[in-house]
Amino acid sequence: MRYLVCAITLCCALYTVPVHAERGDWQIRMGGSLVNPKSDNHGIVEVDSDTMLTFNATYFLTPNWAIELLAALPFTHDIDLVGGGRVAETKHLPPTLSAQYHFMPGGKVRPYVGAGINYTLFFEEDTTGALAGSSLKLEDSVGPAAQIGIDIDLSDRWFLNAEVRWMDIDTKAKLDGVSLGTVEIDPWLYGINLGFRL
Repeated sequence: MRYLVCAITLCCALYTVPVHAERGDWQIRMGGSLVNPKSDNHGIVEVDSDTMLTFNATYFLTPNWAIELLAALPFTHDIDLVGGGRVAETKHLPPTLSAQYHFMPGGKVRPYVGAGINYTLFFEEDTTGALAGSSLKLEDSVGPAAQIGIDIDLSDRWFLNAEVRWMDIDTKAKLDGVSLGTVEIDPWLYGINLGFRL
């Protein structure tokens, strides 16, 4: 019995030893994210929310500092007339490169913050309803991005992640070649991910 108790205690102690991130370490996360544009996007149209699969890869420069690249499958957003129905939809990809600071790299619970730059590519703009047959074009956007997040260990390799991001996404819209002005999407992104240390 004494040996069994010692073995169990040793296993528990080994399990709770934190895995420190080191220079050159990688971790990947994959999950679902909701992109929620701000209200009052534009005086004429507004952009709705969408949820899609996202994934990111993080490379540690030091135990505390890391670089992360966010990628996703294309998000699809309905575009509505203000006070009216759906008149278009568009797809977008939001690759974002961020520098992160991890506060407790050796802990089982690891909060972090990040800041970087977002490039949003809009494509496949389709019109319907009141704008059916018209040509809608949304220009690509480049702007700052910020994030906060937390990693929670499930084992020595696997962890659960929750994050909140803000992106400055402003696109110039044209309808049949006529400018509609700037659509300020500026979304909040809420994500839940499963992560793995390589």
